Amino acid sequence: MKTEGRNAVYELLKTEKTVDKILMEKGAQGSLSRIFAEARKKEIKVQFVDRTVLDKESETGHHQGVIAFSSDYEYFDLQDLIENKKRADNGFVILCDGIEDVHNLGSILRVAECAGADGVVIPKSNSATVNESVVRISAGAANHIKVAKVSNLNRAIDLLKANDYWVYGLEADGESIYQEDFAGNVALVIGGEDTGVKRLTKQNCDKILSLPMFGKVNSLNASVALGIAAYEVVRKKL
Repeated sequence: MKTEGRNAVYELLKTEKTVDKILMEKGAQGSLSRIFAEARKKEIKVQFVDRTVLDKESETGHHQGVIAFSSDYEYFDLQDLIENKKRADNGFVILCDGIEDVHNLGSILRVAECAGADGVVIPKSNSATVNESVVRISAGAANHIKVAKVSNLNRAIDLLKANDYWVYGLEADGESIYQEDFAGNVALVIGGEDTGVKRLTKQNCDKILSLPMFGKVNSLNASVALGIAAYEVVRKKL
């Protein structure tokens, strides 16, 4: 797997993941020098190449002078997220119901990591997966947040409920998010760009919550909506 961009590569080097090699533009300066120092510390091979080589290797077109090569992205089991909570009896999991845009998934992973979530759940079908673009868009957060890929999102919700999670769907026709206390284990379900949370998924949620809308546009981008909701959960738990 290729990780491109200065922030994404630097965040990758801060993890325990195996990095096979790094291609770096000749004449590295600024934050590239910091990446080189970190790579040397971890005894990772760094090859200095012309920018044209990086352009050919790049799959995103935004390599910023550095590309790291590592093993394929490693997904977690949902049970890992449940058992390894960052805060006892205060689990926080985010579920993506049909997020197909890589920009939204990358931003969601960044929000989840910054908000201290235990992990993000994505379905195996009808969903963006964690690739080079998602890692870059997440500013490297994808290298820190646990992502579980499940065959059926509703079965995942059932498992969370069985482990004492309260599951909230974020949709336009729910109760105000600001009236919820978010006590205990929380799971937030964010829907796809066009469809929102699917009907069966909504029926399986314990409650549907909404963000108040005061403008003429009646919806927010999925990752923006999640950012507001996730930090409302954080605020209530502080």
